[in-house]
Amino acid sequence: MDLTILYRGPLASCDYDCPYCPFAKRRDSREQLRADRAALERFAGWAAGRTEDRLSLLFTPWGEGLVRSWYRKSLAELSRLPHIRRVAIQTNLSARADWLDDADPETLALWCTYHPGQTPYDHFLAKCEELTARGVRFSVGVVGLPEHLEHARRLRAALPGQVYLWINAAEGHTYTDEEAARWTDLDPLFPYSRHPHRSAGLPCRTGESVISVDGAGTVRRCHFVPAELGNLYDGSYRAALRPRACPLAVCDCHIGYVHLETLPLYDVFAGGVLERIPAAVGRPGSPPGGLSVVQREQVGPLRGDMVT
Repeated sequence: MDLTILYRGPLASCDYDCPYCPFAKRRDSREQLRADRAALERFAGWAAGRTEDRLSLLFTPWGEGLVRSWYRKSLAELSRLPHIRRVAIQTNLSARADWLDDADPETLALWCTYHPGQTPYDHFLAKCEELTARGVRFSVGVVGLPEHLEHARRLRAALPGQVYLWINAAEGHTYTDEEAARWTDLDPLFPYSRHPHRSAGLPCRTGESVISVDGAGTVRRCHFVPAELGNLYDGSYRAALRPRACPLAVCDCHIGYVHLETLPLYDVFAGGVLERIPAAVGRPGSPPGGLSVVQREQVGPLRGDMVT
């Protein structure tokens, strides 16, 4: 079985204090950190043992995972297993990078976010340069707030062409067409993030080939649909896997709508869905704008499934 799993354990602490994030500077107690470590190690052990399946794993902690040794160790170990197709994590890149020496760069990938005001620009860029030198696949993104525009432009100009710069529409922010055009100049896929996508009744890969798992092993179709499909560790979820339509009115997060079958994003991100790297990006010779002319034509005009 080919299965994509989005794992989110109890970790909620972060070393950053972003004003647009409800989990900024949250501190986990020692007991909470021990529980998170135990949950992660249980999940990693399960994934390591599923040699009959081909797994793609994305870790999406509420907090920053890579500052914790158990995340670094688990990602490195999982990346070296032949039945793991991809292992990726969302990160602010604040952690040291020497752990990557133990990881397989053909399997490991990072979904990185630059938070202006939380880390010096030069420091973040140096981290990106280190990833490039190590041959690690990664994307970099910025939240599309007006005060971030010049930071994003500066970063796009400095990053190699093979590094995709994505822009997330800021939650609760309405973009004029002129504002959206500025962000689209940096990220041609920004229109997918600008508006929520109508999803009710539409086919989605979640619940069939994509699932969400929490620290207790509870399986749901995705992070945004609370209905339970079973438990990972007793295998009860497997009988529930089947094609199904989305029960929500809209989907407004990339890790959700990327799996909608009505959008072309599996083609756009072929080979890089989890780390958010478009198919023609991430290789030497990629264009400085992040997407080739061919890819821009492939994406084409957005369909009428967006809430405006």
